[in-house]
Amino acid sequence: MLNFDEERYLGIQSGAVQHAAGIRSALESELANGIENIFFAGAGGVNFLMQPAARLLQTRSTFPTFVEMAAELVNSGSQHLGPKSLVVFPTVSGTTKEALAALEFVRGKGARVLTLTAKADTPLAELADINFTNFCADDTSSENFYLQSLLVALAIMDVRGEIDDFDRIVAELQTVPAQLVEVKRAFEPRAEAFAVEIKDEQHHIVTGAGNTWYEAWYYAMCILEEMQWIWTRPVHASDFFHGTLELLEEDTSVWLIKGEDEQRPLADRVERFATTVTKKLRVFDTKDFELGSISDDVRALIAPAVIAAAFERLSMHLQVVRDHPLTTRRYYKKGNF
Repeated sequence: MLNFDEERYLGIQSGAVQHAAGIRSALESELANGIENIFFAGAGGVNFLMQPAARLLQTRSTFPTFVEMAAELVNSGSQHLGPKSLVVFPTVSGTTKEALAALEFVRGKGARVLTLTAKADTPLAELADINFTNFCADDTSSENFYLQSLLVALAIMDVRGEIDDFDRIVAELQTVPAQLVEVKRAFEPRAEAFAVEIKDEQHHIVTGAGNTWYEAWYYAMCILEEMQWIWTRPVHASDFFHGTLELLEEDTSVWLIKGEDEQRPLADRVERFATTVTKKLRVFDTKDFELGSISDDVRALIAPAVIAAAFERLSMHLQVVRDHPLTTRRYYKKGNF
């Protein structure tokens, strides 16, 4: 596979799921000590990576769960934020200024802080009440944070008696890193061919539903826009029919990302319509990947990580065929704004 270190990747993603016991123990202690709600409050793309877990809690648990942009939380606050809140901040750099400002703000409100970081010797790690560090970088961070935040959500549900198969799910999650390598291997030929196919296309609509919607949004903004300077229109599959459908013509590029949760019919609806108009509907479906003996319910939970693993292969090929390294920036982190 192009520019891929299998041993490194397995080490990083295995490190993510190996935090399962520690996360479960930490959440049990927090809830026992009176925590009554949880906030996910990252800055930028990493905040998208928390949202499948947050949505799981919002739909499968009665534990009050909130998602906030770090910068908006500082400006507006929240009536739900206080000494009985636990606030989760994910970060690769550990130094993101919006996240640091939000961390100081929520501590000022008496909230507890849990950080998921790639480095231990960074402010976001050192200032947290609870920190879990697992090295990752841009090419591995999506799966890392999807898996760790999922473990946070599952731990809360288990402590509260809202699931009865936590140990079984966690045991299956331990096998996910190896399966993600096979996802990459299977997707590599398509990634290479697709990169060549779209190398000169400058506009794409990217859509999805359920937990894979967040990866659609993330990849459009943080990879195609930030790292390749390609214009995108991320839109939820449900919202597709409230405006975006009018943009479709015969040559309109539409990327449809399909997962395996209860929202899949929303993606199916987009597929049925788009095929009647455009010849450039590109469907990426997690059901197309073999995932060993992973159960259907766990497949549905890890769908965002599956797509992230596959799309990283596409990113590697795009930077080659477009002669645009993923690290090339014009403005990002180059100015004080």
